Amino acid sequence: MSAAKLYVDLLIRTIANTIYGDRPQDPWSDASYNESIRSEGRDWPSQAHSMVGVKRLENLRMLTERALARGIPGDLIETGVWRGGACILMRGILAAHGVKDRKVVVADSFDGLPPPNPKSFPQDRDDTHHTFRQLAIPLEQVKTNFAAYDLLDAQVEFLKGWFRDTLPGQRGRKWALIRLDGDMYESTLNGLENLYDSLSPGGFIIVDDYGAIAACRQAVDEFRAKHHIDAPMTSVDWTGIWWQKP
Repeated sequence: MSAAKLYVDLLIRTIANTIYGDRPQDPWSDASYNESIRSEGRDWPSQAHSMVGVKRLENLRMLTERALARGIPGDLIETGVWRGGACILMRGILAAHGVKDRKVVVADSFDGLPPPNPKSFPQDRDDTHHTFRQLAIPLEQVKTNFAAYDLLDAQVEFLKGWFRDTLPGQRGRKWALIRLDGDMYESTLNGLENLYDSLSPGGFIIVDDYGAIAACRQAVDEFRAKHHIDAPMTSVDWTGIWWQKP
């Protein structure tokens, strides 16, 4: 087994904190660690640096390494990062493979999710994510998390603000992999409309909330239909999906 594989394996276990099994802090759990729930990303950990679970981290690893192996040009981006764990994993994978000519873009408000804008996006009318302050992780804390892995460097770029304001400035930038984790219809559509055109042919797009949140699923389905995207979608677990751009 290679040192690179061992390193990335350990990164995943550390980022998801399956090593120490920290208690969840979400309002629906019983505050006790459950390995299968953590694997599926169905809890909000109190200490782990990601809530997406082991399966979705493994998926991110697979697609990132596939993009590198196939020489798909472009940087890597996640929109909606919480404590930064998925982005830390991407940066760690670049380090493990000695890649120095790509960046990981960490896009978030770093202040939780926006209140719904039902006039423009009625699909989000009843969304309550903005009320959960557990989802508001400050930028400096995310930087501290990167630094804890010795992965805070010039190959990490932070993009702070609402997606409606920040992502239009990324139009035309080449991407090898896009990971969307914005929960809401508006946030998901912002990512698709501003980033997908610049995803390299053969590049990968991951949507974290497709199975879990109807508004996110609607945004993806409508965007694919509007742009005649028929690339097959592959399920990761109960909520995550991905497809490869033809």
